Amino acid sequence: MTDAQGPHPFVRRHHWIVRITHWVTVVVLAGMITSGLQIYEAYARFGNRGGPYFPSALDGAQFPHWSRLGGWLGYLVKSGEWRALLFRPRDVPGALAMAAYYLRLRKEHPPQGKHNPLQKLAYSSIYALGVLAVLTGLSIYKPTQLGWLTALFGGFQAARYWHFWTVWLFVAFTITHVVLVFVVDPASLRAMITGWYRGRFPSHD
Repeated sequence: MTDAQGPHPFVRRHHWIVRITHWVTVVVLAGMITSGLQIYEAYARFGNRGGPYFPSALDGAQFPHWSRLGGWLGYLVKSGEWRALLFRPRDVPGALAMAAYYLRLRKEHPPQGKHNPLQKLAYSSIYALGVLAVLTGLSIYKPTQLGWLTALFGGFQAARYWHFWTVWLFVAFTITHVVLVFVVDPASLRAMITGWYRGRFPSHD
């Protein structure tokens, strides 16, 4: 890749721990999603039998057999990498500028560091989504022992309902993440494999 100033130099972008855990996360997330679909298949509704059901476009859905499956956060905390992913109030103007760019309301790509403000917002949101997935998962795993938690989500069936749709939000995030990598910054894929980056955007934040 070249521009008026010449070719972009290769820079070190991702530590090997980040690269390995990124791909491990992909495998683990796929395992959780496919195993969750297997559990859902046993009773593909949200509500007690014979009673009212929570509305769902996937009531009674049967997913293909291939789609069902019968501690990297520690490094982020210790290394300080989490700071590069955290969305802060000061990122709001940059997020608006980035949204305008994606909507083709702005011609030039806004300046950014290792992650642009919209990426930070997405990553910060996914942490909250992960907490929701864990809490709803615990509330349906131990509805008696953790009755207070199950009640907090509106009961067992309601907890199942929110846990189920949390999975699809993870799926949507993953698809969007992959699409944007290839459309906006394909060089970042190589960086996540080799650790080295060569492209328009700097590696620092």
